[in-house]
Amino acid sequence: MFKSIALPVALLGVFAVAHADEGQWQPHQLPQLKSELKRIGITIPAEKLTDLTKHPMSAIVSLGGCSASFVSPDGLVVTNHHCAYGAIQRNATPEKNYIVNGFLAKTRADELPGGPNTLVYVTEKVENVTDRVLNGLSPTMSGRERNETVDSRVKALIAECETDKAYRCSVPSFHRGLEYYRIRQLMIRDVRLVYAPSDMVGNFGGDVDNFEWPRQTGDFAFLRAYVGKDGRPADPSPDNVPYKSKDFLVVSAEGLKNGDPILLAGYPGRTSRYKLPAEIRFARDANFPLRVADMQADLAVIAAATKGNAQSDVRYASVVKSINNVLKKTQGLLDGFARKDIAAIKDVQDAEFRAWFNQPANQKGASKTLLADLDAVIAADMALSEEEFAYSVAANSDLLKSARTLYRLALEQQKPNAQRESGYQERDLSFIKARLTRLEQSFVPAVDQARFSASLQRYAKLAAKTHPQGLDALLPAPDAVGALYQQTKLGDTAQRLAWMSKDPAAFRASDDAFIQLAVKMHDVAMSIENRRKEIDGNLERVIPQYMSAVIAWKKSQGKPVYPDANSTLRVTYGTVSPYSPRDGLVKGPFSTVQGIVEKHTGADPFIAPKNLLAAVKEQRYGVFKDPVLGTVPVNFLSSADTTGGNSGSAVMNKRGELVGLNFDSTYESITKDWYFDSAITRAIHVDIRYMLWIMKEVDQADNLLKEMKIKYPAK
Repeated sequence: MFKSIALPVALLGVFAVAHADEGQWQPHQLPQLKSELKRIGITIPAEKLTDLTKHPMSAIVSLGGCSASFVSPDGLVVTNHHCAYGAIQRNATPEKNYIVNGFLAKTRADELPGGPNTLVYVTEKVENVTDRVLNGLSPTMSGRERNETVDSRVKALIAECETDKAYRCSVPSFHRGLEYYRIRQLMIRDVRLVYAPSDMVGNFGGDVDNFEWPRQTGDFAFLRAYVGKDGRPADPSPDNVPYKSKDFLVVSAEGLKNGDPILLAGYPGRTSRYKLPAEIRFARDANFPLRVADMQADLAVIAAATKGNAQSDVRYASVVKSINNVLKKTQGLLDGFARKDIAAIKDVQDAEFRAWFNQPANQKGASKTLLADLDAVIAADMALSEEEFAYSVAANSDLLKSARTLYRLALEQQKPNAQRESGYQERDLSFIKARLTRLEQSFVPAVDQARFSASLQRYAKLAAKTHPQGLDALLPAPDAVGALYQQTKLGDTAQRLAWMSKDPAAFRASDDAFIQLAVKMHDVAMSIENRRKEIDGNLERVIPQYMSAVIAWKKSQGKPVYPDANSTLRVTYGTVSPYSPRDGLVKGPFSTVQGIVEKHTGADPFIAPKNLLAAVKEQRYGVFKDPVLGTVPVNFLSSADTTGGNSGSAVMNKRGELVGLNFDSTYESITKDWYFDSAITRAIHVDIRYMLWIMKEVDQADNLLKEMKIKYPAK
């Protein structure tokens, strides 16, 4: 457990003067933040937050891209509506449109299968394995040799951990390769949809309000984890029983007020706080604008291809939602870069660091050519990423992606399991099968054809220098794409899955058009992949030296040091806080149901359910009425440090009780992935009181209200 983990020497003593609410902390670091937690009013002991086997951390789970938490002893899980969207969409049809109408299982028997992609991960153990990954690496290795050696050691550590197939293990790096931790998670494979409010609640405001404040979105849903009768994870079966969650969060309907402290625990995805100025300029001036334009074009193609077809619209609802979310975040980053010159801020920090580092006393253990090596490998990384983006545009077809995955799987299966590429080992087969199966709920041949043809046209317009060598001659002409769909059977799920057991010779002999194209494109893809390994290996050699120096530099200034987010369990903290996005404007920390009435137009995305509007009109607020606001709060702001992946994260009060769910950030906060500005960075949370009010007054989810342990305000 975390209690046994020793902090690296470079990190000791740097936490006592942490400032603002910046930091996505590993749980074992929290005792070093006692004074900060006490300062804002957190009463739960910091040491209690380090133990993953004890409440509340044992109740915090991952959905593999989103965060969630147990809220009953019978495996009931609460997360965001948009995190459960795949499960909702999977079960929806034009006749039973659970997206529009919502879904509530009144009994356990009514709960719906979440599908093979809906999983619950319970983190049980984390251990520092840095020495086992990095010891004895020769400095004369090429980048690719180093990368493959590290990868081989990581795979061995994972295999050692996964002798019990109930567990999924990983060995992510921290501080850009300076440290490695092995993480063991119980992986629950039978997860069912229990309750999701209507999209009119769960996605009120839609993409228009995404990242905006004030929000009035009830972004919540409930799932349930099921296991075999022996209590161990099992494949989905009617015979399975609810998972007995050892700990679960008590729900507090007592509410928060401005200035109250909060703790937030979840699995933030990726941040880039330690990127160099050159990397920021590359993202700002080259990479992000291209990605924004490509996503906008792809969405336009999907909209045109699905227009007037309810079945196609349902099938691509989750795809569109996902692209839109990434698009708005990427555009927000660009707008943030334009509003505040983060690259210039980083220039100053970088110059200060280099001046400090150039003093001989500060170069202990570092290469004399570290800074020059760093600049060179970063430049190589950015150049290759342009080719990787171009390749992704050229291959934007779900059938082509499936064919490429299948052919690569056939090639990897010719090797011993330990030597296969990560992602294609025996442990990965169920995930590959799930992705291939999932396509039947999110694929229409005519839509995929339109996307592929349009993407090929966009690829042709990209700068020639970014086109991977040899790729252009292999690609079909945009007007010839239609013929490929007439000459393939990969659109059929059974046919796709059948290819998982075939050998490379069968692929090379196939007359299936997409299989043929995947085979032809493979060598170009491998060329890119091998160059990526060379560059990544060089990054893995140079960046940790750089990060070690940066940590020492920050320590000398008494500044906090925490690793960039990497989809592992983190805890952050903050207070309920207003903010000022621009001069003369202050936005309060709460929105209310009155805002729903004001925004309701009767036209998508501002349509509120009739019974919700009636409840507001009649002021049926009950115990969920805030004494200061005089109504039911919907969303609230805090200064907590969050990012993508924190969606669904438990927001807890000072005692560790659930008071909300994280689901978004303000538009001005999007650049926090690269630079944390405490004055304007705010996370957006669903207030638990609104969730409970919807469950009681709108959807009559009384069975779930009874199942949870809820602390109501004293009368």
